Amino acid sequence: MIYLDHAATTPVTPTVAAVMAKALTEDFGNPSSQYALGRAAKARLEADRRDIAAALGGEAGRLFFTSGGTEGDNWAIQAALWQNRRAGRHIITTAVEHSAVLEPLKALAGYEVTYLKPDGNGQIAAAQVEEALRPDTALVSVMLVNNETGCIFPVGETAQVLRRHKSAALLHTDAVQAFLKMPFTVKDLGADLITLSGHKIGGPKGVGALYIGERLSAPRPLLFGGGQEGGRRSGTEPTAQIAGFAEAVRQRQSWNASHPGALEALRQYAMDRLGTIPGIQFLGGGAPHILCLSLPGYPSQNIVNELDMNGICISAGSACHRGAASHVFTAMGLPKKTAAGAVRASFGPETTREDIDALAGALARHQSTRFPML
Repeated sequence: MIYLDHAATTPVTPTVAAVMAKALTEDFGNPSSQYALGRAAKARLEADRRDIAAALGGEAGRLFFTSGGTEGDNWAIQAALWQNRRAGRHIITTAVEHSAVLEPLKALAGYEVTYLKPDGNGQIAAAQVEEALRPDTALVSVMLVNNETGCIFPVGETAQVLRRHKSAALLHTDAVQAFLKMPFTVKDLGADLITLSGHKIGGPKGVGALYIGERLSAPRPLLFGGGQEGGRRSGTEPTAQIAGFAEAVRQRQSWNASHPGALEALRQYAMDRLGTIPGIQFLGGGAPHILCLSLPGYPSQNIVNELDMNGICISAGSACHRGAASHVFTAMGLPKKTAAGAVRASFGPETTREDIDALAGALARHQSTRFPML
């Protein structure tokens, strides 16, 4: 199998799995227990928190564990709107956010949401936020890397816009696709809330984190109960998943340090190889691990299915669409045939040039043997 869908999820390395197994079978204490086994589990939990926060350039006491990116996005929205409940009822976001942001916003009552549309290349400009900003804006939510196009959005510039206007609006960014794929720190972004996910960087599914900045003086708890996670998210912490998340962070940091520019070079190699296929179009771009392309006239799901039969895994946009039309390509205003033929390849440390060669060969065969169906 050739796996080229790292933006959907990533393989867990044997080392990460071993760390998790040890946490499950040996270091299995409840971090809230007061005897030695529980204290050891608590110490390990806090060490893992420090390592993940350090990878963000942030404070450990401001990083709270979640069940993943979706929970983090939902919590960020709730926390920001609760804090700014007297500041206003206007929200700015983009029309191409992950559904974990768009769906909670749809469910809100009594709020007005401005959805910023990208240009034809999938880009959003900080000037669009500035134009939409109002005195009653309570929240701005702009993702750092779009999960379908790989476009990098101007979160740091947006933070500067809010400061320049002395806005009370809190800034949230879904950094799930950016964390340890491109360099950034909490200070670089200037965001008040940053969402992370473990399974996008070689960690297990079911764990993530929300970084809550100092402007949220008393963030409303997501879950009430026994007071875990500083009273912000009650419930016994999933120590094995957190241990796996932290080990994946350490491994990815080490790989990044020893392979500088590797993903960018791989993406460029893919563009060079795939660019020889007649009619192919590249869409968006920016993040080093995501390559979005289209074979206009060839339905994307047909392409995905045929590649799957050849042992190659890519996706037709986000895995979260589950076969539905992409709201991202719709918002970009792409021609129907281009949007319908869009697919995404995404890379990780395990990806080789031979994998790219196999993808290029399979797409070339598909293009030469299939008649357009649209």
